[in-house]
Order: sequence, then structure tokens, then C-alpha cells
Amino acid sequence: MIGPGESSAEILLARPGVQRIPTNKLELFQSRGFVSPELCARLIALIEQDRRPSTLADAGDDHYFRTSETCDLDADEPAVREMESLFAALGGIDPAHGEPLQGQRYDLGQEFKPHCDYFNRSGQDWERYCSVAGQRTWTFMVYLNEVEAGGATRFKAISKSFHPETGKLLCWNNWRADGSENPNTIHHGMKVRKGVKYVITKWYREQPWGW
Repeated sequence: MIGPGESSAEILLARPGVQRIPTNKLELFQSRGFVSPELCARLIALIEQDRRPSTLADAGDDHYFRTSETCDLDADEPAVREMESLFAALGGIDPAHGEPLQGQRYDLGQEFKPHCDYFNRSGQDWERYCSVAGQRTWTFMVYLNEVEAGGATRFKAISKSFHPETGKLLCWNNWRADGSENPNTIHHGMKVRKGVKYVITKWYREQPWGW
């Protein structure tokens, strides 16, 4: 039985167009054309309006680990409400367990080096980020535009890369079946070589968000 902060392969694959990536190392899915070009364009405009330098939990000494920009999107914006509704309908996860929708912007040469989305239980920021809502369970990510060169998302453990396509969804379970964090979810937001990349990300938690 899945928890209220989780989705499942059965739920996701019930949606036409969702494909499971064939691997036993993690639960990873894609869906092309999940978001309309019109909604993507509206979300890009919001990201451009309020972007700021991206940050990291448990930041180390590598100041070039994450060089993108981030936008915390206003839940009252109509485009954000539409996007949230699409995610809720797809994954079946109680919206109360979701973090606020976030946008990312990757300019020429910017990247997010290989990382997992879940928080490190032994990290200095564990209590800060997980004391209220718990660990991250699922990640839902949408590419908002095409990129002229570079900008792929590479899952290292399965040697598979996904290239940005307007409206394409990637989503994955950050946990193993036994409820432990899955290190095979490690992925690299690779450098943009030409153009600019825009992405929307939605993370879900074990408990209601509550911040």
C-alpha cells in the first residue's frame, strides 16, 4: 500500500502516453507532450520575472556544483495552478504533500552536477529541511523548451540521458521498495552548450508540507 506522499507505477501507467524506462534499478517514467507549449511559455515568463541564484542543502566547497537560477513560483498564479492540477491528476498524490512548484533556468554553461533529490540523513541540513515534512518521495520534472545544444538530464546508474523537449515530463521514485533512499536516482543536469534551458520541478514529501 502506498502512502499519501507517494505515487506508483500502476497509477502513472494508467495515463496514456506515460512510458516506464526499462530498468530494475529505479522507477523512472517519461511522457512526451505532457504540458502544452502555451502553458510552458507562461511558466517561462514567470521564471524570467523572479529568478535568483540556485542554492543547495549541505553545500560543500564546490561553488560550481549548481550554477543555475531558480524561481519559487507563486501558488496563486493561474499558470501555476494549472501545472499543479496536471501533476495531481497524473500522480494521484495528495497536493498537501507537495513542495511549492519551482522553476529552474540554465544559461550557457550552467549545470547541476550529479546529485540525488532526497536529503542526506547525516547531513548538517537534515533537521532544517526534513523536521516538518520528512524526506522527499517523488520528483516530477517538466522541460519547458527545446535547447539548441546540451542540457540533457543524465541518470548515471543506468547510463541514460533525456534531452529537453517542450512539455516532456520525467518523474521518478526517490525510494527503493524497502523504503530506503535509492542512490540509483543520481542524475546530472548537464551543461547547456547553446541556448537556455527552462525546467519546472515538483517534489513530494512523506508528510504534509506545513511550512
